[in-house]
Amino acid sequence: MAATSVATALVIDSDSGIRGVVASQLKGQGYEVAEASTASEGMERLEHTRPDLVLVDVDVPDGDGFELLPQLRRATDAPVIVITARGAETDRIAGLDLGADDYVVKPLSIGELMARVRAVSRRVRPGSAEGGLRFGDLLIDRRSREVQLRDQRVVLTHREFDLLAYLASSPGQVFSRDQLLDQVWGSSSAWQDSKTVTEHIRRLRQKLNDAVDGTEWIRTVHGVVYAFSGSEAAG
Repeated sequence: MAATSVATALVIDSDSGIRGVVASQLKGQGYEVAEASTASEGMERLEHTRPDLVLVDVDVPDGDGFELLPQLRRATDAPVIVITARGAETDRIAGLDLGADDYVVKPLSIGELMARVRAVSRRVRPGSAEGGLRFGDLLIDRRSREVQLRDQRVVLTHREFDLLAYLASSPGQVFSRDQLLDQVWGSSSAWQDSKTVTEHIRRLRQKLNDAVDGTEWIRTVHGVVYAFSGSEAAG
């Protein structure tokens, strides 16, 4: 998101009323807003607007919206927030697994949604975090928001990167799920199921351990808290 340009948000929702309310609130937050009512229209808008943020309802009329999430993830590095009536735990896990950075269940609290948008915006703004962290073969570049392991790029969603960078900033320190919800998501267990932290930790471990066999970068302590286990390299 360039500091010299106006940020753009893309809202994909077949409900014109909800789409209009969300678009109006985003404009009040300083975004330019593009709208789409179907998956195909959303992908077309994405190509032309190159948004800084995507909000998508997975219940689109031209297919299963969960199939849209991998397409969005391949096409953009922008954070993706799902807004949907599907509130079952299996749906939440599916959405996160398929690339969503956050998952908000309808009926919407527009205030909560905008708070989450602000939290995402703070965490993806260039220059908001300086420098990089290196732990042996693992490099976490907070400026470019890229992670490399043994010189191979590890592809993370924005939320996965935020979580890894936060844990790695304090090696060895343990954090509860509620603490991570507060510090990484800008949320709380009153708003959001803390199991979303567990799911993001699981995905991070899978991606990091896929790159280096057997290395435990994130430890679970007593089954309820997490800690980054690397030691920062000198220089």
